[in-house]
Amino acid sequence: MCRVENVKTEARLEERAETRAARLDLGRRRIQPELMDSLGLGTGEHRKALRALARVNALSLGPRRFWEQIRGLASTAPHTPLRVLDVACGGGDVAITLARLARSTGLQLAVEGCDVNPVAVQHASASAEQLGCEVRFFQIDAIESTLPAGYDVVCSSLFLHHLSDEQAVDLLRKMSGSARRLVLIQDLVRSRVGYALAYFATRALTRSRIVHIDGPRSVEASFTLEEARAVAERAGLTGATLRRCWPERFSLVWSAP
Repeated sequence: MCRVENVKTEARLEERAETRAARLDLGRRRIQPELMDSLGLGTGEHRKALRALARVNALSLGPRRFWEQIRGLASTAPHTPLRVLDVACGGGDVAITLARLARSTGLQLAVEGCDVNPVAVQHASASAEQLGCEVRFFQIDAIESTLPAGYDVVCSSLFLHHLSDEQAVDLLRKMSGSARRLVLIQDLVRSRVGYALAYFATRALTRSRIVHIDGPRSVEASFTLEEARAVAERAGLTGATLRRCWPERFSLVWSAP
């Protein structure tokens, strides 16, 4: 009986998601407050959400796509250490994955991550220490502050959709000013398929109510590929390449002239 009820519940959830997606106006961005950004979010809930997002990132191959670009850059000067900064690093899973991949291949990579939230920075630092990774994490407001300079690669994952168009332009300008070689961005693509994926994937991968709510909201706030390209052009990232990638995400790569 319990199994039957579970099936019925899942069917109702699926029907609601499809109905919601059909009614959505995804013709424009809709930025809503996300629970992860709330100052009143408890530390326990925040850490649980960060662990859930790490699983989503891993399954979405986000860190691996960054790694492909960084490894390609390193091959042009194999004996020169590279400095990498992950902006709005959250729980640090992307930065830590890059550091572990570099260590496993013998690539000389100095990885750092920054985030505005002290809970995220503490969580990332603890995770790196637990895994024996030499990754430095520090607190900074990437919107209000200037990013530190001297990095070969500056990257950011799933942060751009949190920002207004003007803030996104400003962030990309800061990142290009901080990066000597590459700027790398990955984020969601706003689409009905993306919304459905976010709804079901977050429920399949985690019990975090924060992620359940924020996932679909993130899709509503995200850019289309054309909008992201326009933002990059306004930011002066001439020659940036953008491509759609699985699962309903886009990748932006810009090489400094």
